[in-house]
Amino acid sequence: MTGSQKASSGSHDYPGSHPSVILDRDPIGPLRNKARGRLLTVIGVLIVVVLVAWGIVGRRNHLADLRDVANEEAVPDVQVIAPAPGPQTRSLSLPGTIKAWYSAPIYAQVSGYVRLWYKDYGAPVKAGDLLATIEAPGLDEQFETAKANLAVAQAKYKLAAVTAKRWKALSGTQAVSQQEVDVQAASAESQAAQVQAAQHEVARYQALEQFKRVVAPFDGVVTSRNTDVGAYVNAAGGDASSRGGSSELFSVADIHEMRVFVSVPQDYSAMLKPGLTATLSLSQFPDRQFKAAFETTANAFNAQTRTVVTELTVDNPDHAIWPGTYTDVHFTTSADQNVLIVPEQSLLFRAQGMQVALAGPDGKVHLQDVKLGLNLGQTVQVLSGLKATDRLVNNPSAGLLDGEAVHVVPGAPGIAPAPEFKPSGQAGGASLPKHLTSAQRPEVEAARAGTGE
Repeated sequence: MTGSQKASSGSHDYPGSHPSVILDRDPIGPLRNKARGRLLTVIGVLIVVVLVAWGIVGRRNHLADLRDVANEEAVPDVQVIAPAPGPQTRSLSLPGTIKAWYSAPIYAQVSGYVRLWYKDYGAPVKAGDLLATIEAPGLDEQFETAKANLAVAQAKYKLAAVTAKRWKALSGTQAVSQQEVDVQAASAESQAAQVQAAQHEVARYQALEQFKRVVAPFDGVVTSRNTDVGAYVNAAGGDASSRGGSSELFSVADIHEMRVFVSVPQDYSAMLKPGLTATLSLSQFPDRQFKAAFETTANAFNAQTRTVVTELTVDNPDHAIWPGTYTDVHFTTSADQNVLIVPEQSLLFRAQGMQVALAGPDGKVHLQDVKLGLNLGQTVQVLSGLKATDRLVNNPSAGLLDGEAVHVVPGAPGIAPAPEFKPSGQAGGASLPKHLTSAQRPEVEAARAGTGE
């Protein structure tokens, strides 16, 4: 056993021995352990500092991204278009009603019972054709009475004339006085007047007898029959002594040519002049169109609708068009191409009046007052306040303000201008907004491709 081993062994055997016996142990170990602990502490602190710094920087970057997104979303995306020149022609479609060239309701002029009718619905007739006959026994008796009264009046006149002639022959003698002669002459004249009155009464009843035959007033077709055999009818104004209501027996219409009535708005009244034509579309003839010509107007507007009744005419040689038909009337007239047009959705209705939003080169909006012309349906004429080179915001929001910054984009999914309005986006194509998601970007790119950007 060596001395060191003995010392070591002795140290265990004698705990109270002198400290010099442990001088042989490594004195650097505790210092090394202490330094290692400090190093680990420093490294841990550095790691914590790095993580905190990383978190702060990440948070700051995230806040910056959020700020950018907020700024992007605060600036509305708009699509700009250029105003289009007006069309060469203007089209206008309006509802109309077709009526017969002539249409006459036929009433009875004598009271009685329908003996027979000879024409039914749709029957073609000529002027004077017999439609029905009426039995009027009361009228027949009145006619016979009138003829008898005429015979009595003629007999009385004959007697008065002979008496007056005789008294006149005795005039100037002592047999009769002049007064008596004058009385007999006046009596003869009175009886002559009674004969004339009786003759007129006979003529009146004779005319009423003719009305027992109901005839067509002109060439046409029977459009209605409202009576039947045995039905009692009242005279409609032809007999002053008749009482009770009357109804039409037949209706006859001349349909060789038809009249078309349409109410034209005041804005389009300037086109109503000789030479104007229109095309008629009828639902029962989807593959056929009819040409109509301007006839006349009422020369006055309806105060409630601000429309003017306009009459057109259309030939109907084959009687294909019937009275009472609904039709769509299509007008086409020339228009001024120098007047710009804009889509209706680009207009702003403000307290200042009608306005449009113009996108300036500085990326800000300017609200421009405009004066509108005719409404062409989906587009509107702009008479003043707009130039062909202006960049017009398509479909601006109602809350858009003058001077507000906007982000011009070529298009948006589901929104596209009409073909005549060319998109007026940024030169070389605008970049996609930063705040779009990965799912939205393909939609916007597809919309741009659809508009040719």
